[in-house]
Formats: sequence, C-alpha cells, structure tokens
Amino acid sequence: MSVSFEPLPAVPAAADAAVCLNPAQASGTARPRLDSIDLLRGLVMIIMALDHTRDFFAPSGMNPRDVAEPALFLTRWITHFCAPAFIFLAGVSAYLYGLRGRTTAELSRFLLTRGFWLIVIEFTLVKFCWRFTVDTHLFVAQVIFAIGASMVALSLLVWLPRWAVAAFGVAMMLGHNLLDGIKAEQFSGTAAFAWHVLHQQGLVSIGADTKLFVLYPLIPWIGVMAAGYALGPVFQLDRAARMRWLVLLGAVVTVGFVALRASNLYGDPAPWKSYDSTVATILSFLNCEKYPPSLLYLAMTLGPALLLLAAFEHARGRVVDWVIVYGRVPLLYYVAHLFLLHILAVAFSGATIGEVSWLFGGLPGSKPASYGLALPGVYAIWVMVVLALYPLCRWFATIKQQRREWWLSYL
Repeated sequence: MSVSFEPLPAVPAAADAAVCLNPAQASGTARPRLDSIDLLRGLVMIIMALDHTRDFFAPSGMNPRDVAEPALFLTRWITHFCAPAFIFLAGVSAYLYGLRGRTTAELSRFLLTRGFWLIVIEFTLVKFCWRFTVDTHLFVAQVIFAIGASMVALSLLVWLPRWAVAAFGVAMMLGHNLLDGIKAEQFSGTAAFAWHVLHQQGLVSIGADTKLFVLYPLIPWIGVMAAGYALGPVFQLDRAARMRWLVLLGAVVTVGFVALRASNLYGDPAPWKSYDSTVATILSFLNCEKYPPSLLYLAMTLGPALLLLAAFEHARGRVVDWVIVYGRVPLLYYVAHLFLLHILAVAFSGATIGEVSWLFGGLPGSKPASYGLALPGVYAIWVMVVLALYPLCRWFATIKQQRREWWLSYL
C-alpha cells in the first residue's frame, strides 16, 4: 500500500483553515482552536506537574537519572516530553494566530510583547511561587524565560520566508551540540554571561548582590519554536493529509533518534552504556541531556509528540474534554500549580518535621534530610493538585473562549 504526501501550501488559504477547526467554534465570537493541539498541550501540562511535585515532596538526595532506580528514573523521564512539546506547539500556535486576519507586523509585535511579558512573569510571579520571597539576590531563568525569549526571537524570524525559518530551526536543533566544547570559562565579562544565557547552564552575576542561574539556556529552544512555526501550514490541511504528514515526520524523527543514539556518534554529551541489567541498559539509552536539550533529547521527545498529534485527531470523550481544559489555559495552570504545591509543601513540612523556613527563600532542592515522601506519596499529591485546579482552569478556559479582549491573549 502506498501513501502520498501532498506538498505544503506556500500561502495559507482562509478556506483551508476552516477544515482543521472545531466546527462548534468556527462561527460566532468564540476563538477557533485545534483540539489536537490543546489535547497534547493539556497532557504535557498535567505530566509537568508530576516533576514539580517530585521537586517539592521527594526526599533530598534522590537522583532521578539513576538507571538503577527505574521507578524514579521513569517518573522523571516521562516529564521530559513537556518542555519540547510545549515550546514546539507554541510555535505552531504562533503561526495559527497570525492567520486570523493579522499582518506580519501585528504578529511580530504580539510575539515581541508577549515574549517580554513572559520574561517579566518568570522573574516576578513565577519566582515568588517557587521561592516564596521577593528578594532580588537570586533569579532563575527557567522554562517560562525560555518560552518568552524564544517568542522574542520568533518575532524577528516571522519576517523571513517560511523555508528560511524552517532551515534556521532545523539547523539549530541538529547542529548545536557542535558547540558543546565551547565553555563560558573561555570568555570573560559580557561574553561569558551571554554564553551562559545561550548555551551553557550556570550561575552568573548581574550585579554586586544579584545572581542569575540559567537553568534553560536558549539554544536550541529558539530553534524548537521556529520549527513549530514552520510546520504551521500542516495544520491547515484536511485531516487525512495532516495526519499523514504528522505520522511521517514523527516516525522519521523517532527512528532517527534510535539510529543515532545507537551509534553513540553524535547528538548527546553522554554516550549510553551496556549494563548487566537489560532495564538499566534501556534507561541508559534514554538518559539524554536536558540542560541544554541535546539533539537526541529533542528527537526522543518531539518524534512521539508528532505521532500523538496525529493520534489525537480522532480522540473524543469525557477524559479528552477534561485534558483539553488544561491545554487552553497553560499560563494560569502553570502559576497556580506551583503556588498550590508550595503551599502544600509548607503545610506538610510543618506537620511532619516542624520546620518550614527552608521553603521561604530557598529552592526545593535544599530540603532537610528528614523531609520527604516516597514515590507513591508524590504521585498521590500530584493527582490531588491536578484535580483541585480543574474548576479554576475550566472557568478561565470558558472566559478565554467566549471573550475577545486583547489582554486575554497574554494570559
């Protein structure tokens, strides 16, 4: 049986756009959405909360990359899909946002302003939710910073032809590991600071008493968002053609990951190893670097994400509708789940060890030795937090769907 793949349209047509939209939202004042995108985004947002629950509630000293601890390793590994999928979908959403009667200038301005807005949110509201402090001694550039900065970069890239945006994104993802041998220590002053922000995780000084810990260097996250933007026209094709493209691309990326990882030639700073245990060997194969995300880390996560997007085209039911709600209000959910987790950690720490000061001004990694829950307890807290936030998310998702105030696009 042969399968053909239609060439992507060079210029999106308004008539084509309608076929991929929820028919119930295609008319009236409601803003159109692609349910498959919201479903995948909602799924990764839910999974993301598991990683943060582990941050706040697991005991100190646990190594989530230890291949000898499969349950802990997989608890961490499944959450690897969150940032790549979300940032890639942000690029797709940027393309679809530009289709709604907006000029390139209007799209660029939105991406620029929303990007800077997210950076502000990272260093204020998100910082408070993580640390419960308003001091200016330490800031952490995490995923919201990476998303915001990538949007700022995309605000410039959208002026280029789509093929150039695609080439930029793919080249950054494929080639950035060639830069691994360059270290910030080889530079001084502003150049060293810039290299940390761009490609090397680390702590830098930005003033006499202020430090910035760069957890999410921007390369190759900018390329991931650019690739999502370049793939945007696929989501204007009819459903059958769209699914064929997503399956083809997802399969190519996934098979490419397996082949390149097996070779140990390129794509990740740490080669996989063979162990006496088959499980440990498999986990070593999957143990790819996230900070910054290696080529193999991205291939390992984005390939299956593309396949899920195709599979979700026909997903229906109450559970699907429930997950989609989280995908439509990601920023609210992100901030709210951090705040709730931190509040619960304060209560739990006070009740179990009688000490809560470490949760005000510190980071979740600086836990007392006697603090923490085993993995079953971590999973229980995770489920409780996700369920508790559903009414809030549903309320705000309804507001965003029914109203068109400009500022709602920034939330």
